[in-house]
Amino acid sequence: MAAHSSEEGLRFALLGPVQAWRDGVELDLGTPLQRSILTMLLLREGRAVTPTEMIDAVWGEDAPPRALGALRTYVSRLRAVLEPGRSPRTRPELLTSVGRGYALRLNDVTLDLTQFERGVHEAETARRTGDGRGAAESLRASLELCTGEPLAGAVGPYAEHQRGRLVERRMSVVETLMDLDLELGRHADVVSELVALTADHPLRERLRAQLMLAYYRCGRQADALAVFAETRTALIDELGIEPGPELTTLHRRILSGDPALVPARAAVSVPEERTAPPEPTEVEVPELPRPAQLPAAVSDFTGRRHVVARLRTLLSQAGSDGVPVAAISGIGGVGKTALAVHLAHTMQDLFPDGQLYADLRGYGDEPAAAESVLAAFLRGLGLPPDVIPDGLAERAALYRSLLAERRMLVLLDNARDAAQVGPLLPGTTGCAAIVTSRPKLADLPAARLVDLDVMESDEALSLFATVAGADRVAAERTAAMEVVAACGFLPLAVRIVAARLAARPSWTVASLVPRLADERRRLDELRVGNLAVEATFALGYGQLAPPQARAFRLLSLPGGPDISVGAASAVLALNPTETEDILESLVDASLLEAPAPGRYRFHDLLRLFARRTAERGADAEAGGPALRRLLDFYLASAQSAHRLAYDGSTLAEQLSVTGPGHTFASADEAVAWLSIEAESLFAAIAQTTAQAAAQTTAQTTAQTTAQTTVQALLPAADLLLAMEPLLESGSHAREFERRARETLAAAQRFGAPSSELRCRYVLGRVLFGANRLVEARKEFEASLGLAVEGDRIVSGEVLNALAVVAGRQRRHQEALALFDAAREVFREMGAPGGEALTLSYSARDHLFLGQAEEAIAAAEQGLTIFTEIGSSPGTARARYHLGMVLSRVGRLNEAVHHHAECLAFFRTSGQRVWEQRVCSRLAETFITANRFGDATRHAEQALAVSVEIGHPYGEALSLWVLGRALAGQGDIRRSRDCLQRAHDIFDRLGAPEAADIRALLDRDPVGN
Repeated sequence: MAAHSSEEGLRFALLGPVQAWRDGVELDLGTPLQRSILTMLLLREGRAVTPTEMIDAVWGEDAPPRALGALRTYVSRLRAVLEPGRSPRTRPELLTSVGRGYALRLNDVTLDLTQFERGVHEAETARRTGDGRGAAESLRASLELCTGEPLAGAVGPYAEHQRGRLVERRMSVVETLMDLDLELGRHADVVSELVALTADHPLRERLRAQLMLAYYRCGRQADALAVFAETRTALIDELGIEPGPELTTLHRRILSGDPALVPARAAVSVPEERTAPPEPTEVEVPELPRPAQLPAAVSDFTGRRHVVARLRTLLSQAGSDGVPVAAISGIGGVGKTALAVHLAHTMQDLFPDGQLYADLRGYGDEPAAAESVLAAFLRGLGLPPDVIPDGLAERAALYRSLLAERRMLVLLDNARDAAQVGPLLPGTTGCAAIVTSRPKLADLPAARLVDLDVMESDEALSLFATVAGADRVAAERTAAMEVVAACGFLPLAVRIVAARLAARPSWTVASLVPRLADERRRLDELRVGNLAVEATFALGYGQLAPPQARAFRLLSLPGGPDISVGAASAVLALNPTETEDILESLVDASLLEAPAPGRYRFHDLLRLFARRTAERGADAEAGGPALRRLLDFYLASAQSAHRLAYDGSTLAEQLSVTGPGHTFASADEAVAWLSIEAESLFAAIAQTTAQAAAQTTAQTTAQTTAQTTVQALLPAADLLLAMEPLLESGSHAREFERRARETLAAAQRFGAPSSELRCRYVLGRVLFGANRLVEARKEFEASLGLAVEGDRIVSGEVLNALAVVAGRQRRHQEALALFDAAREVFREMGAPGGEALTLSYSARDHLFLGQAEEAIAAAEQGLTIFTEIGSSPGTARARYHLGMVLSRVGRLNEAVHHHAECLAFFRTSGQRVWEQRVCSRLAETFITANRFGDATRHAEQALAVSVEIGHPYGEALSLWVLGRALAGQGDIRRSRDCLQRAHDIFDRLGAPEAADIRALLDRDPVGN
C-alpha cells in the first residue's frame, strides 16, 4: 500500500502536524485555535459538533466571555480556506451547519488516519490467513503515514486527549509489527530498531520483552538478561512497581533455556535474491542444578518438638499465597542455627528443587553483603559468572526469577537485620525461607517471628545425657539437674559442660556442681575448645550502641529477678520514655527478656556476662551510684505505699526519702506494687547490707568510709520498715526476718542506731507474727534505747507493739500502761492515727480485765478518730476490735455488722492475716448465737487462709474455734481432733492458749 493515494483533491493529515492540501498545494489553516476546531471536526468523522462541545474542547475551563463569537469567526475562516471559490450566498458543502452545530463532510476527502486504520485492518486479515510477510508490509506502510507527533499544532483539552490516544495506537501497531518480524525470524534485523524504540519508550514492557527475545535468538543471552535488569530498575525508580507477568515469565524462560523460545525453523529476513534460508541460530541452553547447600545435619539434636512441629506447619504452606518466612530469634547459644538446620533437613522432601544456605555473619565486624550472597546463590543455581548482573536490585530480580515456579528452601543464618535479609528472600509461592538472628526482625515483612527460649529442664537434661553419656547422667540425675540449671538451660552452655565431662572420665557429675556454683567463675567454666558462652555473648554485645551497652551493663547490677521501667529509669538516670526505648531495643536484640508488660529481666548467664563487663569497664565506679539511685527510688515508692496502706499513720514521714518514686491511686494498688516488687526490694536491701559487710571484711577503718556506710544503711533499713504492709498479708515472713537480721548486724557493726531501731522493730513484728513472743519482746525492748532525734514516731510504734505482746502474754495491766505511753508519744507528735490505734488495741486488754465499759469506750473512740481522719485501713482495724468487744458483751448483731464491714476491706486489700482474724472472730460470735453452721463455715475459711499464708498461730486459733463450732453441731470426733491439733500447735509455739485447750480437753474428754 502506498503512503499517499493521490495528490488530487482535498487531503488532511492528523498523524503528524495538522495539515491540509488541495491538489497537492498546502492550505493555510490559520491559528492553533482554528486548527484545533478543524481537528475536532475531522476526528468526529462527519458527525455534528455543538458549539458548547467545541468551546469545551478548544478552551476548556479557560473559555473567554465571547468564546461563541470567536468560534463562529474561526468556522467562517475555515470555510473560506476549504472552499475558496464559494459565493457567500451559497451554502457550504464541506463545513456545514447542522442545527446549532457544525459538521465536516468527508465523502470526497482523504484523511491519513483513515488510511492508517485501513492498512492495520488489512494486516490483521493477512495475519489471520497466514500471510505474515503481507501483514508486516501493510503495517510498515501504515506507520509511514505517521510523520511526527500526532495533532501537532492543535491545542486544547480535546486535542491533548486525542493526541495521547493516537500515540498509544501507533505504539500498539509498532509492537504488533515487531511481533511479526520476530515470528518471521527477523530478530537480527529488528534489534537496532528495538534498541531505539526502547530508548524512546523505556517503560513499555512489551517492547522490552521483544528486545530480550531478539537478543536471545541472536545468541546474546547476557544482553537479554541485562535488558530485564534495566527495565526492572526503570519501573521501580519511575513507577515503584515490579515488571509484569509477561516480562518476568520471559526472563525465567531465558534463564532456564526454554527451547520453545527458538523456533525450530525460523524464517529470517534475507535479500530477495537469496533462495535458501540459513540455519537457525543455535542457543546454548543451560541446565539449572539442584543445590543442596545445607550444613551437615545435627546428629545429636535434642528436644524442641513443639517448636519444630509449629515451624513445619508454617513452612509447609509454601504452596499457598505468599512466601512463608520463619524468623527465629533468641540469645546467643540458645540453639537457633541447630534448630534451623535440623528443621531444614527434615523438610527436604517438601522442597525437591533444592536448598540454599548462607551465613550472613550478622555479628562479625563485616556482615555478608546481600550482593555477595546473591552472587553465590546465582552461581549455586548454575549461572556462569559472566551472566550475573552487577548491582543489588538486578541480582535480586534475577534470583527471584530463577526461584519462580520452583520449590526451594532458603536458610539465612546469623542475620544482622531485616535490610540484609530482604533482598535474599524468594518472591513467589512454592518457596520458603528460614532466618535466624539474635535481634527480633519485627520489620521483616510477612515474617512469622519465633522467639526461641532456653530449653525445658527435661530437654536440657536429655541433651546433657546425649553428649556426656546416658549412663553417667542416669547414675547422678539430681546432680545433673543442678548442672543444667546452673547453665540456665542454655543449650550451648549445657553442651559445653557435657563435652568437658565426656572428655574427663575421672570426673563425676557432682564434681561439676561446685565449679558452677561460684557465679564469678561460672562463665570461665563454660568453655571447651573453641566454644565459649562468654565469646558468644560478646558478639551480641559488640553490636550495641553506647547507650544500649551502658544500660546492658548497669541493669545487670541490681539483684532482683526482674526490673520495672521506673526502677530501670532510676538505675540509668534517664526519663521513663528514654529508658523504655532502650529496654525494648535490648529485648529486640535478645539481650533482655520481657516476661510481662513493663517488666524486664536477664537470662542468668547473660546477667553474669553483663556484670563482668561492667566490672571490667568504666562502670566499675558507676555501679555504686546506680544502685543507690535504685534504692532511693524503691524507698520513695514504698513510702507512698506505706502512707496509703496505713492511712492516718505518720510513720512514713520519718523515712529518709531523697528522690521521687512511684505514686499510687489507692491503697490496693500500693499493696499490690509491694507484693510484685517484694523480691526486688529485698534484693536491694541485701545488696546494701552486703556492701557494708564487704567493707567490714576488708577491715576498712577510715572514719569517712564508716560514716558513708552508716548513711547508706539507713535507706535500706527505712525500706524494710516501709515494706511493713506486706506483713499484713502473711507472706515473706522468712525473707523479712533474714534481711532484718542482716541489716541489723551491719548497723551494729558500724554504730547506726537509727537503722538498728528500724531493723529491731521490723524483726520484732515478724517474730510476733510467728507467736515467738519472748523473742519479739526482746527486740522491741532493745529498740527503746536506740531512738535518736527524729525517731519519736518509731518509738511510739515500738511501745504500741510492746503493749500488744504484753496483752498476748496476758499481762494486761502492763499492756494498758504501754498503750498509754505510746498514746502520749503519738499525741505529742500530732499523730491522731497512732492514738486511735492504741485505743483500739487496748480494748482487748480492758475486756480481759473485766472492764467492759472501758473496752467499749476505747474501741468506739478509736473508730471515731479513724473515721474523722478518713483512714480506711485504720477504720477497718478499729471495727475489728469493736466487733470483738461487742461480741464478748453479747451485742452479737452489732458485732457481726462491724466484722462483716472490715472483712470486706481486708479481703479487697489482700490483708490475709487480718482476714483470718476476722473470720475467727465471726465464728466465735456465731457460736455464742448458737449458729453453729455459720460458725463452722467462717472457722473453716479462717483455717484455709492461715494454712495458705503459713501462719501457725492463726491456724491454731482457727482450729480452736472450729473445734468448738463442730462440737455445737454434734460432730464430737472432728471437734476433738481440731482441738488436739490446736493444742499441739500452741504448745509448739509456747503460747499460753495451749494450757487453756489442755484444760478443756482434760475436763471434758468427750469434747463438748
